[in-house]
Amino acid sequence: MSVKIFMGIILLCAFSFFQKSNAQSVSSLDTMRVYAYINEMGDTIPMGYLPEVEVKGILTAKWAAYHREWTRLRNAVYVTYPYAIAASKIMNEVNYQLQTAKDKKERRKIIQSREKELKKEFADKLTSLSVYQGRVLMKLIYRETGNHCYSIIQEYKGGFSAGFWQTIALLFGSNLKMQYDPLKKDSDMEKIVKEVERMYGYRS
Repeated sequence: MSVKIFMGIILLCAFSFFQKSNAQSVSSLDTMRVYAYINEMGDTIPMGYLPEVEVKGILTAKWAAYHREWTRLRNAVYVTYPYAIAASKIMNEVNYQLQTAKDKKERRKIIQSREKELKKEFADKLTSLSVYQGRVLMKLIYRETGNHCYSIIQEYKGGFSAGFWQTIALLFGSNLKMQYDPLKKDSDMEKIVKEVERMYGYRS
């Protein structure tokens, strides 16, 4: 066998091996299958399915703290919002009854009667709330009635009772005169309230 023939065979073998190796490399990278999709207009459009990719992120300390606070607030709103709705309804009923009261004695009788009913129905539930949940409830009562808790107590029980309970509230780091600002300070709370309203149909 001549040297030229021998070298030709070696080159053919090398070329064949290179082609096979390159085909395997391309095949291993070709992980997407392309299918045909026909749209409503009758046009054929290529369509493919990509493999699923899992993306994980790590919360920074700032966002982790925000998530904890949001979860705490959300839980508090879910617990207390029904009480705020009930408070608004009861206030409307009491105010309607007070319109027919002839004097202070009858007015006091109406208020005391409803107060006993409220204590019987809500006392255990409300006393089990945390201080934080109590603050959320006071804000939601303002949202539903347009009045802070201090003025409500003052209206029904007098200035002395309002002042007494305000002192107690301040000792626990709260304030009966808290208002509700849905656009700025309490915007997160308002979003959660809207969520509760959609889920449970408190509002149309």
